[in-house]
Amino acid sequence: MFKKVLIANRGEIACRIMRTARRMGIATVAVYSEADAGALHVREADEAVPIGPAPSADSYLRIDKIVEACRQTGAEAVHPGYGFLSERSAFAQALAEAGVTFVGPPPNAIAAMGDKIESKKLAVEAGVSTVPGFLDTIPDPERALPIAHRIGYPVMIKASAGGGGKGMRIAHDDGELRDGFASAQHEAKSSFGDDRVFLEKYIEQPRHIEIQVLGDRHGNIVHLGERECSIQRRHQKVVEESPSPFLDAATRAAMGAQAVSLAKAVGYYSAGTVEFIVDRNRNFYFLEMNTRLQVEHPVTEIVTGLDLVELMLRIAAGEKLPFGQDDIRLDGWAIETRVYAEDPLRNFLPSIGRLVRYRQPEDDGIRVDTGVYEGAEISLYYDPMIAKLVVSGADRDAAIDRLKGALDAFYIAGVQHNVAFLAAIAATERFRAGALSTDFIAQEFPDGFAPPTEFVAADRVILVAAALAETRLHDAEIGSAYPDGMPVPARELTVLLDKRACLVSLRAEGGGWLVSGLDGTQFAATDWRPGQNVMHLRIEDRIATVQIEMRPGRAFRLVHGGVIRRAQVLSPRAGELLQMMPVKQPPDTSRFIVSPMPGLLTAVVVEEGQEVKAGEALVVVEAMKMENVLRAERDGRVAKLRAKPGDSLAVDQVILELE
Repeated sequence: MFKKVLIANRGEIACRIMRTARRMGIATVAVYSEADAGALHVREADEAVPIGPAPSADSYLRIDKIVEACRQTGAEAVHPGYGFLSERSAFAQALAEAGVTFVGPPPNAIAAMGDKIESKKLAVEAGVSTVPGFLDTIPDPERALPIAHRIGYPVMIKASAGGGGKGMRIAHDDGELRDGFASAQHEAKSSFGDDRVFLEKYIEQPRHIEIQVLGDRHGNIVHLGERECSIQRRHQKVVEESPSPFLDAATRAAMGAQAVSLAKAVGYYSAGTVEFIVDRNRNFYFLEMNTRLQVEHPVTEIVTGLDLVELMLRIAAGEKLPFGQDDIRLDGWAIETRVYAEDPLRNFLPSIGRLVRYRQPEDDGIRVDTGVYEGAEISLYYDPMIAKLVVSGADRDAAIDRLKGALDAFYIAGVQHNVAFLAAIAATERFRAGALSTDFIAQEFPDGFAPPTEFVAADRVILVAAALAETRLHDAEIGSAYPDGMPVPARELTVLLDKRACLVSLRAEGGGWLVSGLDGTQFAATDWRPGQNVMHLRIEDRIATVQIEMRPGRAFRLVHGGVIRRAQVLSPRAGELLQMMPVKQPPDTSRFIVSPMPGLLTAVVVEEGQEVKAGEALVVVEAMKMENVLRAERDGRVAKLRAKPGDSLAVDQVILELE
């Protein structure tokens, strides 16, 4: 076994690899860019080597600097994690030439599976089901049109070297094909240095289900069951689970057998994932093979009881797999959600800044993989993942219940984040029923994520939390005026939830309160104190968790079950008067085109004085490695350009004015 391993990555995956290496008695080396000098993975490693400026192209993607770091530290092996250089055959080859072991598959397997066009050809030869399409590079939109007509709309435009949802567009007609083709090419070139794209049939209402494979250097290959990864946004996974609530034993065995056949066809060893698209009739089609550890690997680890990082290290050191296919058992259920620094209320725009507060849930059946800490910075330069929240249960219902409680208790402040959105997903009836598809988010949240306009089940808990918070705050400020033994009179309060008035009555009883409000009277108790950001409530016979923050004007911001509310708690008379106050109308800012996020202005496609129509593209802003096209919301004329290509933009910075 290796004595020292370098991790050619950052963030949560670098920290996760280090945990296993430490348990195995292996020393670890971190590499870091200037932006990551204070990062958690640097703190946790035994040694750390700086490798360049913040942009990944100048640091984490520099093969020569990683090889030099190995030479400096005497690292015998390199674990690449996922992303960055993990699927670059040239990296594996460079390490081999330097006498350093690559903790991953052989370079030829990486090259074969890294090209989506070539991998599909190999899959066909190996007897693996594939999606109908055109398995060759298409140079321009005009060449793509007749091919799309032969395949039949809708089609998927995909970057040959792509991954992570980048360089992918769906086209339902010729217009969308022309627009999407150029955009996919540009994004692929920017992300991977390779603008080749191809077309394949887009399977409607599909499920995305993948098979984890594992092989050693002695020709032994097994699969470890499946992961359901259907809940996606912009082709990026949001929620993953194992096993899939959709597969039966026969389909699981068939998919596993095809995944193993493909791995054998390319002489695969180490951990890898064969991704399939599955239709409503359980027909499955090969998408691609990821020749690395997946972001969502923890759910497989939980249901199989195996440490995939440890197995990758042992395989790289030449050891045989200690088990065969018949020894693999799936036990229980695991669900992972990806916690990102992004604002769901503003169309999931990336958020950067300092984590002023970071409190992750801690309990049995909860695992949090993270690369941050309270006070850390979320950088503009890298993927905005904060953490992966993984829960387990004896069955799917138990895992979902644990997930909902864990998300309610996951408190983050300082950057915008998607925790409430993840909780809203977990609260849907469709998620509970397991009726998943890659269209799940688009169908369940067609107008984007926003607090519901009507009262929902979560409001009953929020209402009680607001009333008890005000009561505890009041008592903390003035103290109790009632000696022990003296009955405490009932309190009448008006709770305004997003301007909707609810009359609430509280009567002290049995160490808590009888609360009368939305749906009769129920007993509630809490040990919450002012200043705490998470309130644990006992309402009748169940425990509920609410995130709570003080706001100006004696108001609270409360979050529970994916529902975000602003609450004010007043006397009934004050509540009546407040509702009579006129509403101040916001100023009209429709003539300004502003940057919705910090980013780089990569293109301005209009000129001063140009007439534009609603929906017409105006500028392109790049942030967190993704391109965002800003379009005119109304007809008008470009009055003034306030920024030029190459400018770094702040959030809400004006780029141009319309008149």
